[in-house]
Amino acid sequence: MAYWLVKSEPFKYSWEQFEKDKLTFWDGVRNYAARNNLKAMKKGDEVLFYHSNEGLAIVGIAKVAKEHYQDPTTDDPNWVVVDLKPYKRIKTPVTLAQVKSDERLADMALVRLGRLSVQPVTNEEWEVIMELGDMKK
Repeated sequence: MAYWLVKSEPFKYSWEQFEKDKLTFWDGVRNYAARNNLKAMKKGDEVLFYHSNEGLAIVGIAKVAKEHYQDPTTDDPNWVVVDLKPYKRIKTPVTLAQVKSDERLADMALVRLGRLSVQPVTNEEWEVIMELGDMKK
């Protein structure tokens, strides 16, 4: 299993709306690196849900429910979506400030590639985020 992070502006699509919807396709990605990350996602992979612009925090964990397919919001075959379903709310949201101040996360894409909307997360980074979010078992 691999780990990922997706960003959403809460006023456009919040974790709360995602929980109500129970399933969504992750559309609107128009960056080639982010698109390639969507293509690499496998069913069952876990995905951090990050509120960008306002909130600036990792607030939930989603799971990939369906692997990439043509983005239904465009006729351009270059763009894809994946289906995501909410899995767990993060007990204590992990803020961007916390991520930036934790030296164990200095190489995390969220710090290095701030504008990338779909990012890989290493196993080590995932474990740190779980610790910071009070999600350790």
